[in-house]
Amino acid sequence: MRKVRTASGATAVQIADKTGGKYRIVEHLGSAHTPEDLVALVEAGKAKLRDPAQATLDFDTADKPRTTTAIVKSSRAGILIDAIRSVYTRLGFDTVDDEAFFQLVAARLIEPTSKSDSVTVLDELGVPVVHRNTFLNCLPRAQERDYRGQIAQKCFAHSVATTGISLLLYDVTTLYFEAEKEDDPRQVGYSKERRVDPQIVIGLLVDRTGLPLEISCFEGAKAETHTIIPVIKAFQDKHQVADMVVAADAGMLSATNLKELAAAGLRFIVGSRQTKAPPDLATHFRWNGEYTEDGQIIDTITPKGSKRLDPDRVKRRREPVWSASGHPDAWRVVWQYRRKRAMRDEQTLNLQRNRALAIIAGEKPAKKARFVKVTDEEKTFDEKSYQRAMTLSGFKGYVTNIPAGIMPAVEVIGSYHDL
Repeated sequence: MRKVRTASGATAVQIADKTGGKYRIVEHLGSAHTPEDLVALVEAGKAKLRDPAQATLDFDTADKPRTTTAIVKSSRAGILIDAIRSVYTRLGFDTVDDEAFFQLVAARLIEPTSKSDSVTVLDELGVPVVHRNTFLNCLPRAQERDYRGQIAQKCFAHSVATTGISLLLYDVTTLYFEAEKEDDPRQVGYSKERRVDPQIVIGLLVDRTGLPLEISCFEGAKAETHTIIPVIKAFQDKHQVADMVVAADAGMLSATNLKELAAAGLRFIVGSRQTKAPPDLATHFRWNGEYTEDGQIIDTITPKGSKRLDPDRVKRRREPVWSASGHPDAWRVVWQYRRKRAMRDEQTLNLQRNRALAIIAGEKPAKKARFVKVTDEEKTFDEKSYQRAMTLSGFKGYVTNIPAGIMPAVEVIGSYHDL
């Protein structure tokens, strides 16, 4: 029997069947507007559910009929808790000798909620919870005794012993707070959800299987591109790691970041923005035309700074393949064309084109939009930019400092997509 709040504020009482995680309404009993109505409808529903034709369990024996009453004294989700504890121990996390900490971890895995409600979650699972004060004081102890450092060391040891740390993946996210005022580090910054609440920036470094190795917190107003170097250097200093490849998305792409990663002796694979495609692919298009096969890979170069390279001066051969060390002022960049990606890109570009034309015609508010060119307060459609964008649809770029002789282009692309 279900009680559902309606839009008018009444409470609808229904008899429902739940199969495969979906509800099917068997009968709608009515809507209650007062507590008295609700009690009457619930009683009517109970009567309908007590169908005299419904079969009952028969505990009688042939020798002596008797009535058996089964009383559940307690229950325990033993398989679930034992599985969590087994993995916890196998990873070496039991180096943290704190049962309250394990229980907090288990509760967060099963049902993320507050510390106070976590006690209820564990009680319902049949876990004998440590003293409530010991449980609630777990986080201050974790900070004082550096539980995170101990756990991180065990994560590192597990990664080295299994998949290895030859390839590390880095990304960031933001966590916002429903707070009116900023403080340190909660600050208003760039939000992908376009929120104006104070937030913090979280940087996470993982191995190729997703096992976390280093996590850092930054001020909410800190740019994403300014987070990767501190996290990588902290990881290097802590574990004395010199040789590894770091993969990150295009949000981390800046000339300074790439130079600092290279200066630290690290190899990297970073997504390239499509706006860099025209100069990077100019030589290839000049010699081969603009037709591209599905899945075709073009291995070329891109300048380390903002200054563009003259393809006629740095290269006069038809072959588009370059090694990362082939030019002192350039990084290696691998571009791949996918027809499926091109179809998606072209659909997006056509929507942007229609929006731009609607703004120019006065059918939509005059907001900043792609392909709208403003000259002397006159709006026109930027046909040249639109055609250039259509030409580049389907291309995805990957910047790296790894020579082609060490890592083929296909492996560069595959390593990036582990993100």
